Amino acid sequence: MTDFPNLLVGLEKADDAAVYQLNDEQAIITTTDFFPPVVDDPYDFGAIAAANALSDIYAMGGEVLFAINLVAFPDNLCSDVLREILRGGAEKVAEAGAVVVGGHSVNDKEPKYGMAVTGIIHPQKIKTKGAAKPGEKILLTKPLGVGVITTALKREQAVKEDVAAAVASMKQLNKKAARAAQIANAAAVTDVTGFGILGHAREMASQANVDFRFQLQNMPWLPGAVAYGEQDNFPGGTGNNMFFFDEYMRFGEQVSLLMQKMLFTPETSGGLLVSLPEENVAQFTAACPGAILIGEVTEGTGLVIVE
Repeated sequence: MTDFPNLLVGLEKADDAAVYQLNDEQAIITTTDFFPPVVDDPYDFGAIAAANALSDIYAMGGEVLFAINLVAFPDNLCSDVLREILRGGAEKVAEAGAVVVGGHSVNDKEPKYGMAVTGIIHPQKIKTKGAAKPGEKILLTKPLGVGVITTALKREQAVKEDVAAAVASMKQLNKKAARAAQIANAAAVTDVTGFGILGHAREMASQANVDFRFQLQNMPWLPGAVAYGEQDNFPGGTGNNMFFFDEYMRFGEQVSLLMQKMLFTPETSGGLLVSLPEENVAQFTAACPGAILIGEVTEGTGLVIVE
């Protein structure tokens, strides 16, 4: 980044979004994300996709300014479906205190939707993946299990109440969690999405050259999630994550293969994974009710340990 000194976060290390400094007080955050439907209801799909795209801004500690729609849609599908998708996205952006300012669409056989998002932050308040320090505590701001629940939904095996809980979790913005990270002076933050909690934890641990040590009993799960895992409702991404990240994991003898797979399973619009000083945990949880203490940072070489 020596050719672009104002590019504070770019491609040198994998992070959740790019950050470009404008002046001493302001830096722009930019990111994008989109995917096929994960639920049946078009409005909910739009809101989930928007919340997921906005999440990368929050993972960097920022506030959302505006978003641009990214749409792929079949020409043989009713336009009312697309209208509801876009309405869900627009209302979620409005909830974030921002606005949709335009977009682009293409014809495709499978619907896809997401956003390119722009946010803002003070250059000295950026949250990155690689800033965790030994002795810090690790918190998670949303429960896990979206991947197995949405897979069970596709297989028509999911209970509607469990789906509703998963949808509500995916639609929940990480805005409050991001503000809590600023209040509690957390330096290391990421959001839990396609790599599952273990994959994203590995990214944080390796960049900081520390180990992440999780307590399995403290992991929060959405209603029905473990049962759907027992029924083998794992998406294909679970196996991919195990293949890429398993060598960096250490599991205690009591951690079953089922629970290992659950922790490797991709999440959609998951919570923030936050490392912060122990003395600031109460401050963080007060500002972000529902956040769960799931582990600690120890000296190491980038492993993730589950006990």
